[in-house]
Amino acid sequence: MLQGALAGLAAGGLYAVLAVCLTLMSRLVRVVNFAQAAIGMAGTYVAVFLAVHIGLPVWLATVVGILLGGVLSALLGWVVSTWLAEADTGTRSAVTVAVLLLLISLSFILFGNKPQPFHPVLAGPAFELGGVVISQVTVVTVALAVLVALACRTVLTRTPVGIQLRALSERPTTAELLGIPAKRLSVAVWAGTGVVSTLAVSIVAPSQSNDATSLAMLVVPAAAAALLGGFRRLDLAVVGGLVLGMAQGAVAQSDSLSVIRYFLPFGVIVALLLWTQRKEVWDAAR
Repeated sequence: MLQGALAGLAAGGLYAVLAVCLTLMSRLVRVVNFAQAAIGMAGTYVAVFLAVHIGLPVWLATVVGILLGGVLSALLGWVVSTWLAEADTGTRSAVTVAVLLLLISLSFILFGNKPQPFHPVLAGPAFELGGVVISQVTVVTVALAVLVALACRTVLTRTPVGIQLRALSERPTTAELLGIPAKRLSVAVWAGTGVVSTLAVSIVAPSQSNDATSLAMLVVPAAAAALLGGFRRLDLAVVGGLVLGMAQGAVAQSDSLSVIRYFLPFGVIVALLLWTQRKEVWDAAR
């Protein structure tokens, strides 16, 4: 079980990074971005194409893919900020569902429906813990999740840009009337989360199920992790992602329980939603 749990840390780190991005998007631009992982998938697939078919070095193709992920996310953010600036969170989030389906469909058209031949960006063990070998991918993804969360918290609490972003998230109309560049800041948040998501997917994809649908659906466990923090707290989003990845790795060690790992994120989402709505349910039952 311990070996499986530690092996699950790599996926947990990816969940945590995506959960931090989802939390930032929800807090700052009022969107639950269901296309968060799909954007990372698209950038990673382009990187594979450039490395395999164009002959670019893996590192250069990866950089181009990461930048493309940021551009795709920024473009989506510009569309939402321009035409859905006054829409509610549900409407803005529904647009990202359409983008999720569009990116999956485009990946089938452009790259086929077979998994891509990813070249590992990182490979090999980092160290051994209790007889369990911890890979470089695990160390980097966990560190990336923690660093991204700490960096975002520092920017939001200690910089003028962070104060503007918080004002924009709390009272967008008032903030814009005060001269805060709402659209420009919103697009920057979209671009930043797109870059981080694509970077995380590029690192972990060679060790995961690397077909387009599986990579795009990573948003489900990431949403479960973000839900632990109520799409507001970055620290709980990181903890949720890591614990969920470790739990999946632990149950995968048992033949009789391994199938449960596919349903764990859905179970966590349902349990957390029921828990957050418990007061309303109990009041209605009285």
